[in-house]
Amino acid sequence: MKSFTIAAQSLLALFVAPPAFAQTSTTGAYPSKPIKLVAPFSPGASTDIVGRLLAAKLTESWGQPVLVENRTGAGGSIGAAYVAKSPPDGYTLLMGSVGSIGTIGLRKNPPYDPVKDFAPITLGVRAASVFAAHPSIPATTVKQLIAIARSRAGALNYSSAGVGAPSHLAMELFNSMARVKTVHVPYKGPTEAITDLLTGRVELSIQSVFSTLAHYKSGRLRVLATTGRTRMTELPEVPTMSEAALPGYEVYVWYGVMAPAGTPAEIVARLNQELVRIFNLPDIKAKLLAQGGELATGSSEDFADFIRKDVAKWNKVIRDSGIQPN
Repeated sequence: MKSFTIAAQSLLALFVAPPAFAQTSTTGAYPSKPIKLVAPFSPGASTDIVGRLLAAKLTESWGQPVLVENRTGAGGSIGAAYVAKSPPDGYTLLMGSVGSIGTIGLRKNPPYDPVKDFAPITLGVRAASVFAAHPSIPATTVKQLIAIARSRAGALNYSSAGVGAPSHLAMELFNSMARVKTVHVPYKGPTEAITDLLTGRVELSIQSVFSTLAHYKSGRLRVLATTGRTRMTELPEVPTMSEAALPGYEVYVWYGVMAPAGTPAEIVARLNQELVRIFNLPDIKAKLLAQGGELATGSSEDFADFIRKDVAKWNKVIRDSGIQPN
């Protein structure tokens, strides 16, 4: 998740005051009191930064304080569980992400159901990653890399930012879809994972565009593919993994806003309308694209469908790869 923090930080200066917005519904005037937006990771993490940006805009728009509260621990599960068990009145929201929602299968006894216990409001932003290889590997395409991995089963290593990190699960999805076996070498974070990739101590890694782009341009790393549905603006010459060899491969780090299940439909609709407006401010959209992120806003129904698919995908990867929930 740290890989997207730079992009989130770059948005801090972009927010401008929106017009006032007022609405009543069968649930009464909303909001009529302060709103709590829970960020389930520590201050400075991506969910915290993006959450504070949204909170500031909602406060300006609605005239009611929207306060970010950090409830950290257990890979985001503590904060998410708090929101899931809160009154479904629109006054306690979650800054959700792949870490607290999509990869819930990493928890042995999860305290919430990511599909049933939340009312999704909108997906906000998502960011693809890059599939990088050390130049010592004689492969310039994903297909060539897969052929090498099949001929040298278990001989190639890959680095990640830790067990269960997006960079770990993304490579395990690659292993499964490519029908190869590469060996996981976990590190404390993305910086350490990239460092040993640059030295050749490990041969492969899926990491953020921020941590790899300069090394790719200098020739210290090869970028064989990107993990999104479409090619990256920063790397238009690099195919997606789906284009290159593995149709259907798609991995994003993502962030979106959720409420407890049972939140009135009028409140969900109002939150969706305002949050989609904020995410789609032209200058914010341009900066997101420039930083490797992309807008992914839509209806609450779209977000609910996205969550169902994301949870199912990562649950399967976790089971198939033999990762033990903790």
